[in-house]
Amino acid sequence: MGGTDVSGHDHTGDRFADDPAFGVHEGGKLSVTPTRAIESIADLALTYTPGVARVSSAIAAEPELARRFTWAPRVVAVVSDGTAVLGLGDIGPTASLPVMEGKACLFSEFGGLSAVPVVLSTTDVDTIVETVAAIAPSFGGINLEDISAPRCFEIEERLRERLDIPVMHDDQHGTAIVVLAALRNAAKVVGRDISDLRVVVAGAGAAGVACTKILLEAGVGDIAVADSKGILHAGREDLTSVKRWLVENTNETQFAGTMVGALEGADVYLGLSGGSVPEAAIASMAENSIVFSLANPTPEVDPEMAARYAAVVATGRSDLPNQINNVLAFPGVFRGAIDAGATSITEDMKLAAAAAIADVVGDEVRADYVVPSPLDRRVAEAVAIAVADCARREGVTR
Repeated sequence: MGGTDVSGHDHTGDRFADDPAFGVHEGGKLSVTPTRAIESIADLALTYTPGVARVSSAIAAEPELARRFTWAPRVVAVVSDGTAVLGLGDIGPTASLPVMEGKACLFSEFGGLSAVPVVLSTTDVDTIVETVAAIAPSFGGINLEDISAPRCFEIEERLRERLDIPVMHDDQHGTAIVVLAALRNAAKVVGRDISDLRVVVAGAGAAGVACTKILLEAGVGDIAVADSKGILHAGREDLTSVKRWLVENTNETQFAGTMVGALEGADVYLGLSGGSVPEAAIASMAENSIVFSLANPTPEVDPEMAARYAAVVATGRSDLPNQINNVLAFPGVFRGAIDAGATSITEDMKLAAAAAIADVVGDEVRADYVVPSPLDRRVAEAVAIAVADCARREGVTR
């Protein structure tokens, strides 16, 4: 293999030549393509000056016309500082760019939306908020991505308050939406109501906090959340404001032991933290238990081992059944919010998205099919319709 790429670089003897992943990413995965051809002076005059001046003047007089006469409403900014990328951690903005490009590809492929990666060479909360707010007029939505906790909570909250376009930190809410969808269907498989389930959440980072919140909203009966030091409870010191909120709203029995101890008799294990869970802990769970082990690429609970004890097993892996994949959520969520002209993404809109994902499975639900395939083209449309309808009912539309 080898040869010359679009930039003129000779790749003869290239050490990347035999890896197909590098071939897919060669030269990047995105381009900007005009929707209007320029084949004459008249085309030029309408596409640019003097014709464009009439459009700009109209928008200056009536800013809402930008929704009709610019691309902004159909474009999502995928914003990251590269501090919590996949399982790679803090690799910086430049190294995170291929991931953000990939996210933009998924927006286009599944949601019919254009997306632009924006990676920032700062980790300062104030600077990130000010920068995103400053560029927001160019976009119809802001997808925050791979920003480490706890900064991600404040960044999202401040941008949601400040901007009148949908803002969502996908590592939090995309994960939470798909987890709820999967749990709704897993509960059907084991013949239980989600209000009767006792859940142990391993991980109090971005995904763990968001999953806990959406499960509480959905009416899950009892949730205990563990961080690296054990179950969060009122006796713990040095808790962040987010963890204090979790203490106040979870762990009704105020269990003060380890995550492994909390699993005894529990109905659901939700792993969002990495590490590993011993077999004895999974064996100690209730009969017909549910194990969602979502660390990638290595789940916290070995799926084959989990299947010996649990009725339903889900992971984040594409090569196993029941993949909890955010692509089931975010393209449809943003598409629905943008279609409806929503000014924010509310908790009810997230719940509607989860219900729509679960309903795509419908009567076909079974132990190895509690969520649709990430490639199921019905999902994004169903989610978009549900989210848009919910936005209109809530009155958060323009």
